[in-house]
Amino acid sequence: MKFKNKNIKWTSNIAYAVGLITTDGCLSTDGRHIDFTSKDIQLLNTFKKCLSINNRITSKRSSYTGRKDCFRVQFGNVVFYRWLLGIGLMRNKTKRISSLEIPDKFFFEFLRGHLDGDGCIRVYQDLIYPKSQRIYTSFNSSNIRHLEWLQSTIKRLLNINGYIENKIRIFSLKYAKNDSSVLLPEIYPNSKIPCLKRKYKIVQNLNFMPK
Repeated sequence: MKFKNKNIKWTSNIAYAVGLITTDGCLSTDGRHIDFTSKDIQLLNTFKKCLSINNRITSKRSSYTGRKDCFRVQFGNVVFYRWLLGIGLMRNKTKRISSLEIPDKFFFEFLRGHLDGDGCIRVYQDLIYPKSQRIYTSFNSSNIRHLEWLQSTIKRLLNINGYIENKIRIFSLKYAKNDSSVLLPEIYPNSKIPCLKRKYKIVQNLNFMPK
């Protein structure tokens, strides 16, 4: 990555990487290093490609399981680090993160990173109406203010509402089938975009998705 001045220009790849950093990333206390952690090697390699970095992927112990079942990539870039601070990210962001300065033009690339990093897409058959599918698209965060910002931005851009649930330890912004049919084509417009492949496979055969 060759960010050598403060005038970093938004691109689709950078917006997607920012979404990943927002959910599963960490800004170190040294003012220089950025860490991205995932269980998916493919997602780590996609993250590296988006930011044009060659840093090694290493194993990492999970804070939840205590096992080394996660992987990470860490890199240092003072300019990019300070730029991330400038758009609203921060150290120890879990309980503090709120709104971010994401241009509308790149919001859904950012949102795809957010969903691939710490979101969920559930597709299953309705128990009452077996021929009908239920679909829920969920974005998760420990800070309700961050999800309220996501919700209001999605409402402004797509005129869909969603709803926020208070779960154990986290909040979840959810969109049911009708709203997902509007939202998911914006997040996953085609197969060439950077994304978590296994998550894209869940949605690619939905009848409202672009072919």
